[in-house]
Amino acid sequence: MASGLLIASAFFSVSCVNSNRDDKQSDSTETVSAGGGEKSNLPYDLANPVKYNMPQNLFEISGIVFHNGDPKEVFAIQDEDGDLFHLGLTDKESKFTKFGGKGDYEDLTIIKNYFIVLKSNGELHTFPISELSKPEAANVTKTKGLVPKAEYEGLAADEKNNMVYILTKDSKPDSKAKASSIYGFKFGDDASLKPSGEFSLSHKDIEKISGSSKSRFRPSALAKNQKTNEWYVLSSVNKLLVVTDTNFKVKATYPLNPSLFNQPEGIAFDRDNNLYISNEGGTLAAGNILMFKLKK
Repeated sequence: MASGLLIASAFFSVSCVNSNRDDKQSDSTETVSAGGGEKSNLPYDLANPVKYNMPQNLFEISGIVFHNGDPKEVFAIQDEDGDLFHLGLTDKESKFTKFGGKGDYEDLTIIKNYFIVLKSNGELHTFPISELSKPEAANVTKTKGLVPKAEYEGLAADEKNNMVYILTKDSKPDSKAKASSIYGFKFGDDASLKPSGEFSLSHKDIEKISGSSKSRFRPSALAKNQKTNEWYVLSSVNKLLVVTDTNFKVKATYPLNPSLFNQPEGIAFDRDNNLYISNEGGTLAAGNILMFKLKK
């Protein structure tokens, strides 16, 4: 029995780092047991969220964002219709503005008072926030061919640096290196997007730190923690949260409990650095947003 417990403990071991460290400091990792007596250095308790159920039209919620980090109103999309929703976290109904036709919409972000919505084929829909007051948005710019042909699920903005990042769901099919590509773009005052770097999220590093290589890593969303300059990358398929430095070098991984995270597809931070993760609904559950307060 004792031997079995040791094996189970080793299997569930994860790597944790102090997420309050500056990126310029050592990026060495520390392995702790998820079920043992050691304390995780993640500044969020992933086992104890505040849960907000979403209205029925956000049953398949697939991306979330706040404007200037204000949690009074969350902006969201769902993955079948070109509608941008907005509501208070406790609201029973949501308002929406149509920006496109039917399609596989995966994520959204806000930068310089523009919404950008990502389709799974890498196509972007960009329009001013001011259009949100209308039933249907005008001045919607569709951008195709900005990124290589692949499947995409993650989109995020770093407003401090005027950067937009697009994340592939899977590794390059013609590459021996197991990694997800992240494409960076400078966002201009005219809402233009100019290529500004390509980054790589190593699957091998994730496997090494998490201690598991059962399935390939398939990220579904990303968001930047502005307090620590770390990226938080979410994987719905793997039920995993990955923390990286500002250049996407993996620092730590944290397993997500399937009983809490039915299908985690969206991630965001508010201005107080509280963490939010959205989940699509299931057989017996509505779509929801889970809020994890920053530990004091």
